[in-house]
Amino acid sequence: MSNYNSQEALKQYRELGLETQINSASPHRLIQLLMDGALDRMNGAKAAMVRGDAATKGVLIGKAMGIISGLRSSLDMSVQGTDLPERLDDLYEYMGRRLLEASASNSIDMLVEVIDLLKTIKSGWDAIEPKA
Repeated sequence: MSNYNSQEALKQYRELGLETQINSASPHRLIQLLMDGALDRMNGAKAAMVRGDAATKGVLIGKAMGIISGLRSSLDMSVQGTDLPERLDDLYEYMGRRLLEASASNSIDMLVEVIDLLKTIKSGWDAIEPKA
């Protein structure tokens, strides 16, 4: 019999892997990781809604809202010649409100709306070639 909890070991491995990714990531990659994290949490919240697990749903939506807030605060509002940062700021604010409403009303449709919005933003971000 092993003295190790395989699930705990796997969790630690994943956390270490993520930490390594974060420490070596470019700013572009960090934003991708944040978007991936928000999508993972929203999909988890959606599954929790289907199961009727209100506690997990609330925790995961709260974490997704925190990540979206982080994405919002990372916007460079001083960029000249474009209104993209302001538009993204407005969209992130909207997404945060919708997540709150989705949680309060237990609405999978509202949650899916935010998931789809973030997927659209992420697909655009993923298409950007980061500067070397």
